Amino acid sequence: MRKSIVPIALLVTGLAILSGCATAPSSTEGKATLSRDVNTALAKAKVQDPSLQAFLDKAYGYAILPTVGKGAVGVGGAYGKGEVFEQGRKIGYCDLTQATIGVALGGQTFTEIIAFENKAALDNFKGGNMKFAAQATAVALKAGAGANAKFSEGVSVLTASEEGLMVEASIGGQTFSFQPL
Repeated sequence: MRKSIVPIALLVTGLAILSGCATAPSSTEGKATLSRDVNTALAKAKVQDPSLQAFLDKAYGYAILPTVGKGAVGVGGAYGKGEVFEQGRKIGYCDLTQATIGVALGGQTFTEIIAFENKAALDNFKGGNMKFAAQATAVALKAGAGANAKFSEGVSVLTASEEGLMVEASIGGQTFSFQPL
């Protein structure tokens, strides 16, 4: 299974970046599928880290991207879609695009949870003004990560690896788009 994910992740990531995927799913079925995937990813993350719920309850808002596909052969990229919540209520959709260059080979999928400490941080995200250096701010989701998570400039990022193998020493960054409900 791991051998098959590398070319698939590369293909999906490349097509997503080149096609300029819409932030929100276009169909009712697509929106329902994304919501189901977000709920499943959140439930799985809470099992991995029982302290996560208390951390999200303290946050002003959060975004959950249940499946981010990442692939690279030297030049790489990643893409994923998710939902954004403000004080526990879904307010819209988001997507993540990442490009990297350097020594990188492989493919993987992961879940990314971005927590916003306050309204200003969430508004910054919604306005498209938030960008991250690749992997610079992410904390691996495991038991106790939520209890020990810290906000940096109003944002905290947690990731959970799904599958795949990635060898990487690259530079790049993540950018985000937001679309209200």
